[in-house]
Amino acid sequence: MGILLRLLLSALALYLVTRFYPGVAFEPGTGLLQILLTALLLGLVNALVRPLLLLLSLPLNVLTLGLFTLVINGLMLWLVASLSPLNVAGFGAAVVGAILLSLVSWVLDGLSGMLGLDGPR
Repeated sequence: MGILLRLLLSALALYLVTRFYPGVAFEPGTGLLQILLTALLLGLVNALVRPLLLLLSLPLNVLTLGLFTLVINGLMLWLVASLSPLNVAGFGAAVVGAILLSLVSWVLDGLSGMLGLDGPR
C-alpha cells in the first residue's frame, strides 16, 4: 500500500473516531490539512517512540499478557494530542480512543484491500 494511501486512511480513521467518540475531538475549525498533519504525526510517533516504549515495558507487557500495549497506544495518542489540534479528555479517553482508532484503521485497511486499492499482490 502506498504511503499516501496509508496516510489518507489514517487521517480518515482519526477523523471518524473524533466524530463518534466524544473523548477524542479536534479543536473547532480544524481543517483537512491539520487532520492530515496530525495523522502523519501519529504515524511518526508510532514508528519512532512506540517501539522504544514497548521494549522498555516488555516485562510488564509479558506480565499482563500484552494488555499493557493498550496503555502504550493510549500514551501515543495522548502525546500526539499534546502536539496537535487533537483534544483528549484524559488518559482513559486516550486508551479508549486508541482502541477505537485501531479498530477503525483495521476495518479501513480491510476495505481498501477488498477494493484493490492497496496495489497488486
